[in-house]
Amino acid sequence: MRDFLWKLIIIATAVVLPIFYFIDENPFDTASFLSLKEKEMVAWQRARMQINPGRTNHMKTFKDMQKNSEPLKNVNSHILLGASPTEKKLLTIGISSVQRPQGSYLLDTLRSLFFASSLSEQKYFTVLVHLADPDPNWLDQMISNISTLFQPYIQARQLVVINTPLKSYLPLKNLKKNFNDTPTHVTFRSKQNMDYAFLMNFATNYSDYFLMIEDDVKCAPGFVSQIATILSAWERKAWVTLEFSRLGFIGKLFHARDLPCFVRFLLLFYQEMPCDYLLSHFRHLLMQKKPIQFFPSLFQHMGNYSSFEGQLNSLTDKEFEGNNIGPPGNPAATIHTSLNVTNASVLMNAYSLDKNFFYIKEAKAGSHLTVVLDIPATVFRVQVLTGSELKEENQVKEGQVELGYDSTNRINDCDDYILLGLLVNGILDKQVLSEESGKKVKCVRLLVTAALPSGLIVRHINLWIK
Repeated sequence: MRDFLWKLIIIATAVVLPIFYFIDENPFDTASFLSLKEKEMVAWQRARMQINPGRTNHMKTFKDMQKNSEPLKNVNSHILLGASPTEKKLLTIGISSVQRPQGSYLLDTLRSLFFASSLSEQKYFTVLVHLADPDPNWLDQMISNISTLFQPYIQARQLVVINTPLKSYLPLKNLKKNFNDTPTHVTFRSKQNMDYAFLMNFATNYSDYFLMIEDDVKCAPGFVSQIATILSAWERKAWVTLEFSRLGFIGKLFHARDLPCFVRFLLLFYQEMPCDYLLSHFRHLLMQKKPIQFFPSLFQHMGNYSSFEGQLNSLTDKEFEGNNIGPPGNPAATIHTSLNVTNASVLMNAYSLDKNFFYIKEAKAGSHLTVVLDIPATVFRVQVLTGSELKEENQVKEGQVELGYDSTNRINDCDDYILLGLLVNGILDKQVLSEESGKKVKCVRLLVTAALPSGLIVRHINLWIK
């Protein structure tokens, strides 16, 4: 049945392609605020609705909104604390927060975010907080607390706090009642969609990428470096969102260039459904058919009470890995190398869990040492330690670690490698993020990228597996 529906979609697409051709000359409404890309989205959606009439309500809303003025024209978001960064960063981390009857988690989330990042990592991101509650007493208290606790980050332009007055919002009365939600809940989630939209709209020019988290999360140590590694690996691949948590709107990464389009999408359908549902539709319209999720998760929900009327919400992400992951569990494997090694048992010292180590007098650029697992496994952490433990000698100063996957059943190698990370001071210690749960690693390769002035010591190659 699903294949049949997709065939119908292809047919409908063929019907609608001429619409794309005439979009420039024949916009759907001469007063439309939509960009060409957004008009193409509408055309594509029209094709899909030939198969799924249930989406016609969305199209009607879309057309109705085009008759109105630009929804962002009257938005007046303004800075309460901090100042915009002086240069474009790699990443903006966005948080929207409102008052909770049971108390705020925002300060704990900010602590976790900064404490989980090294000083070098903090240079690559800006944190943008949207205080989206109109209560002036709450706003004053939060501004005071944030200013007191995070003054160094505010002064360094690493933390910016904004607010959007209620007059900027679209109507919050007589909203559509979907999903059997109560009117109060419909109002809450409709406003939340606009809270997120105004936050993203403000962040558009801050960075190359935008990461959405919520105001009640715990961050995994080194999450910025791990996201940067993923971005490097996915640089030439097409994607709309990358997901670093399985829960709600937590840990969702966007290209900053896509934010204006998604902002309008949120405002267009703000009363239709929750933001995570809208994200799923948006992703699908831009032809990313399924979520691209990475494991283990980098963000954990830590609040016990929802921001909606203080309702109990103790959801946790089972894929989140904390610090207590136990000792390595190196599974059975063999080691293959291009180094001039004559004794295989000595070579295995690099992979042993005892205090033995592997040493060789010469390692040229391009040399590798590759662990090949007997049975491919789900590896979630890799640690490679080179050089003397007491002195900074015999380290791999310039080298990298790669993960290998195999689809052709090769015996001593893998047919596809991806970069896990570079060694820093002879060491790599990283969590492994897999875009598909259950993807198995067969090889872990240490690659020397510059000749060593002296011999090489590999103390340990440690693997943690599920």
